Amino acid sequence: LRAFTDERLSVEDYEEAARCHNTCRSAGLAGNAIDFLICASALRRDLSVFTTDRDFQNYARTLSITLHGRRRRTSELGI
Repeated sequence: LRAFTDERLSVEDYEEAARCHNTCRSAGLAGNAIDFLICASALRRDLSVFTTDRDFQNYARTLSITLHGRRRRTSELGI
């Protein structure tokens, strides 16, 4: 991950993570603090989240996060 710059977190990121947690909990979704901090950081910076973790698919239904999954090989697509 050295090719990517580190994003510094601020108090506002933690506050946004708490809002993400509350929004998801009110929709019946449970999550952990790190996941919500990732969501908050992406939301505040207008970034997308690259993940294969299915929990983020659930969060994306409630939060306005953009996800990027892994690319499928043509052999996986039946081509």
